[in-house]
Amino acid sequence: MAATELTLPEKSLGLSKGNKYSVQGEHQIPVLQTNNGPSLTGLTPVAAHLVKQANKEYLLGSTAEEKASVQLWLEYRVTQVDGHSNKDNIRTLLKDLNSCLEDKAYLTGFNFTLADILLYYGLHRFRVDLTVQEKEKYLSVSHWFCHIQHYPGIMQHLSIVLFIKNRRYTNSH
Repeated sequence: MAATELTLPEKSLGLSKGNKYSVQGEHQIPVLQTNNGPSLTGLTPVAAHLVKQANKEYLLGSTAEEKASVQLWLEYRVTQVDGHSNKDNIRTLLKDLNSCLEDKAYLTGFNFTLADILLYYGLHRFRVDLTVQEKEKYLSVSHWFCHIQHYPGIMQHLSIVLFIKNRRYTNSH
Protein backbone atom coordinates (compact mmCIF):
# COMPACT_ATOMS: atom_id res chain seq x y z
CA MET A 1 0.00 0.00 0.00
CA ALA A 2 1.50 3.30 -1.04
CA ALA A 3 1.34 6.31 1.26
CA THR A 4 -0.78 8.12 -1.31
CA GLU A 5 -3.47 5.42 -0.97
CA LEU A 6 -3.97 6.50 2.65
CA THR A 7 -5.39 9.79 1.44
CA LEU A 8 -8.41 7.86 0.06
CA PRO A 9 -9.81 6.78 3.45
CA GLU A 10 -8.81 10.17 4.86
CA LYS A 11 -10.98 11.91 2.25
CA SER A 12 -13.84 9.40 2.51
CA LEU A 13 -13.95 10.02 6.28
CA GLY A 14 -14.28 13.74 5.66
CA LEU A 15 -10.92 14.67 7.18
CA SER A 16 -9.04 17.66 5.91
CA LYS A 17 -5.59 17.10 4.50
CA GLY A 18 -2.77 17.61 6.90
CA ASN A 19 -1.65 14.16 7.93
CA LYS A 20 1.85 13.23 6.86
CA TYR A 21 2.26 9.76 5.39
CA SER A 22 5.27 7.76 4.36
CA VAL A 23 6.12 4.13 3.76
CA GLN A 24 8.59 1.86 5.44
CA GLY A 25 10.57 -1.11 4.13
CA GLU A 26 10.40 -3.15 0.97
CA HIS A 27 6.74 -4.04 1.61
CA GLN A 28 5.80 -0.35 1.62
CA ILE A 29 4.16 -0.44 5.07
CA PRO A 30 2.24 2.80 5.64
CA VAL A 31 3.35 5.18 8.38
CA LEU A 32 1.43 8.14 9.78
CA GLN A 33 3.43 10.82 11.56
CA THR A 34 1.11 12.18 14.25
CA ASN A 35 1.37 15.64 15.71
CA ASN A 36 0.88 14.50 19.27
CA GLY A 37 2.80 11.32 19.88
CA PRO A 38 4.74 8.59 18.16
CA SER A 39 4.17 7.69 14.53
CA LEU A 40 1.73 4.90 13.73
CA THR A 41 2.92 2.06 11.51
CA GLY A 42 0.70 -0.33 9.56
CA LEU A 43 -2.55 -0.07 7.65
CA THR A 44 -4.81 -1.11 10.53
CA PRO A 45 -3.45 1.26 13.21
CA VAL A 46 -3.32 4.17 10.76
CA ALA A 47 -6.86 3.57 9.46
CA ALA A 48 -8.27 3.12 12.98
CA HIS A 49 -6.61 6.38 14.01
CA LEU A 50 -8.20 8.19 11.04
CA VAL A 51 -11.63 6.79 11.96
CA LYS A 52 -11.24 8.07 15.51
CA GLN A 53 -10.00 11.44 14.24
CA ALA A 54 -13.18 11.70 12.16
CA ASN A 55 -15.39 10.72 15.14
CA LYS A 56 -16.76 7.77 13.18
CA GLU A 57 -15.95 4.96 15.61
CA TYR A 58 -19.05 3.06 14.44
CA LEU A 59 -16.97 2.14 11.36
CA LEU A 60 -14.80 0.00 13.66
CA GLY A 61 -17.86 -2.04 14.67
CA SER A 62 -20.67 -1.53 17.15
CA THR A 63 -20.60 -4.87 18.99
CA ALA A 64 -17.71 -6.99 20.24
CA GLU A 65 -18.40 -9.52 17.48
CA GLU A 66 -18.53 -6.86 14.78
CA LYS A 67 -15.34 -5.20 16.07
CA ALA A 68 -13.57 -8.57 15.90
CA SER A 69 -14.90 -9.12 12.38
CA VAL A 70 -13.67 -5.68 11.25
CA GLN A 71 -10.20 -6.53 12.62
CA LEU A 72 -10.28 -9.89 10.85
CA TRP A 73 -11.10 -8.25 7.51
CA LEU A 74 -8.46 -5.56 7.99
CA GLU A 75 -5.92 -8.31 8.62
CA TYR A 76 -7.22 -10.09 5.51
CA ARG A 77 -6.60 -6.94 3.49
CA VAL A 78 -3.01 -6.71 4.72
CA THR A 79 -2.11 -10.40 4.49
CA GLN A 80 -4.10 -11.57 1.47
CA VAL A 81 -4.68 -8.57 -0.81
CA ASP A 82 -1.68 -6.27 -0.44
CA GLY A 83 1.30 -7.39 -2.45
CA HIS A 84 -0.58 -9.90 -4.60
CA SER A 85 -0.42 -9.31 -8.30
CA ASN A 86 -0.52 -12.87 -9.59
CA LYS A 87 -3.82 -13.37 -11.44
CA ASP A 88 -4.22 -16.92 -10.07
CA ASN A 89 -3.85 -15.64 -6.50
CA ILE A 90 -6.46 -12.98 -7.18
CA ARG A 91 -8.90 -15.53 -8.61
CA THR A 92 -8.53 -17.66 -5.47
CA LEU A 93 -8.99 -14.59 -3.29
CA LEU A 94 -12.13 -13.55 -5.21
CA LYS A 95 -13.55 -17.07 -5.02
CA ASP A 96 -13.09 -17.15 -1.24
CA LEU A 97 -14.46 -13.65 -0.83
CA ASN A 98 -17.43 -14.52 -3.03
CA SER A 99 -18.34 -17.38 -0.66
CA CYS A 100 -18.10 -15.06 2.35
CA LEU A 101 -20.38 -12.45 0.78
CA GLU A 102 -23.11 -14.81 -0.44
CA ASP A 103 -25.46 -13.99 2.44
CA LYS A 104 -24.14 -10.57 3.50
CA ALA A 105 -24.55 -7.01 2.30
CA TYR A 106 -21.22 -6.00 3.87
CA LEU A 107 -18.13 -7.86 5.00
CA THR A 108 -19.18 -7.92 8.66
CA GLY A 109 -22.84 -8.62 7.96
CA PHE A 110 -25.34 -5.81 7.57
CA ASN A 111 -23.33 -2.74 8.60
CA PHE A 112 -20.92 -0.72 6.49
CA THR A 113 -17.50 -0.61 8.20
CA LEU A 114 -13.88 0.39 7.72
CA ALA A 115 -13.26 -3.13 6.46
CA ASP A 116 -15.53 -2.49 3.45
CA ILE A 117 -13.75 0.78 2.69
CA LEU A 118 -10.23 -0.62 2.84
CA LEU A 119 -10.97 -3.87 1.05
CA TYR A 120 -12.69 -1.89 -1.72
CA TYR A 121 -9.57 0.27 -2.12
CA GLY A 122 -7.33 -2.80 -2.05
CA LEU A 123 -9.33 -4.70 -4.66
CA HIS A 124 -10.06 -1.82 -7.02
CA ARG A 125 -6.88 -2.23 -9.07
CA PHE A 126 -7.76 -5.89 -9.71
CA ARG A 127 -11.49 -5.40 -10.38
CA VAL A 128 -10.83 -2.78 -13.07
CA ASP A 129 -8.96 -5.34 -15.17
CA LEU A 130 -11.49 -8.18 -14.94
CA THR A 131 -13.54 -9.13 -17.97
CA VAL A 132 -17.34 -9.12 -17.82
CA GLN A 133 -17.27 -12.91 -17.63
CA GLU A 134 -14.83 -12.84 -14.70
CA LYS A 135 -16.97 -10.29 -12.87
CA GLU A 136 -20.05 -12.49 -13.38
CA LYS A 137 -18.17 -15.50 -12.05
CA TYR A 138 -17.93 -13.73 -8.67
CA LEU A 139 -21.48 -12.37 -8.42
CA SER A 140 -21.49 -11.75 -4.67
CA VAL A 141 -18.20 -9.84 -4.85
CA SER A 142 -19.47 -7.87 -7.86
CA HIS A 143 -22.68 -6.95 -6.06
CA TRP A 144 -20.74 -5.88 -2.93
CA PHE A 145 -18.14 -3.97 -4.98
CA CYS A 146 -20.77 -2.11 -7.01
CA HIS A 147 -22.61 -1.19 -3.81
CA ILE A 148 -19.45 0.07 -2.06
CA GLN A 149 -18.23 2.12 -5.03
CA HIS A 150 -21.53 4.03 -5.00
CA TYR A 151 -21.40 4.68 -1.26
CA PRO A 152 -21.06 8.47 -0.73
CA GLY A 153 -17.46 9.68 -0.73
CA ILE A 154 -15.85 6.30 -1.37
CA MET A 155 -15.01 6.22 -5.09
CA GLN A 156 -13.45 9.72 -5.31
CA HIS A 157 -10.94 9.83 -8.19
CA LEU A 158 -10.90 6.06 -8.79
CA SER A 159 -12.38 4.87 -12.05
CA ILE A 160 -15.82 3.33 -11.86
CA VAL A 161 -15.92 -0.42 -12.38
CA LEU A 162 -18.78 -1.19 -14.74
CA PHE A 163 -21.13 -4.11 -14.28
CA ILE A 164 -23.91 -5.39 -16.45
CA LYS A 165 -27.23 -6.61 -15.11
CA ASN A 166 -27.08 -10.30 -14.47
CA ARG A 167 -29.08 -13.02 -12.78
CA ARG A 168 -28.48 -11.56 -9.33
CA TYR A 169 -30.34 -8.39 -10.27
CA THR A 170 -34.00 -8.12 -11.07
CA ASN A 171 -35.62 -6.27 -13.94
CA SER A 172 -37.60 -4.06 -11.56
CA HIS A 173 -35.42 -0.99 -12.13
